[in-house]
Amino acid sequence: MISRLPIEHGREVVLHFTIKLADESVADSTKMSNKPAKFRMGDGSLTENFESCLVGLKAGDAREFELAPEDAFGMPNKDNYYQVETQKFAERPEEGQIFTFPQPDGTELPGIVRSINEQFVTIDFNHPLAGQRVRFAVEIIEVNP
Repeated sequence: MISRLPIEHGREVVLHFTIKLADESVADSTKMSNKPAKFRMGDGSLTENFESCLVGLKAGDAREFELAPEDAFGMPNKDNYYQVETQKFAERPEEGQIFTFPQPDGTELPGIVRSINEQFVTIDFNHPLAGQRVRFAVEIIEVNP
């Protein structure tokens, strides 16, 4: 039997989501991999406003809501732009190209090439959807204590 607990702070939520941009294109969807997302409300993985849209929903519910950039992936931060010497790239990069950069903890951080000149390549480490209004479609699969 499916639990009918409502989503609230501290509960584990399993859901499918689809992120749509203003032009209706799909930026991301857990349905593509058929692997739903799992998180605990209040764990910091989602913004407060995103979580508030989910409060009260139960397993089997489906909703769609629109979020302003500040409530979704934030606004671009100029401090997340870095210049890397052009000569450090094996081949000349192209604007819009995405590279991953190894971090001290062993993870990889993706960055988007924003501009190139003879000396430097400007890399943007903001989230690719930063600054964009997005629509989230969610289908709640499980809500657990």
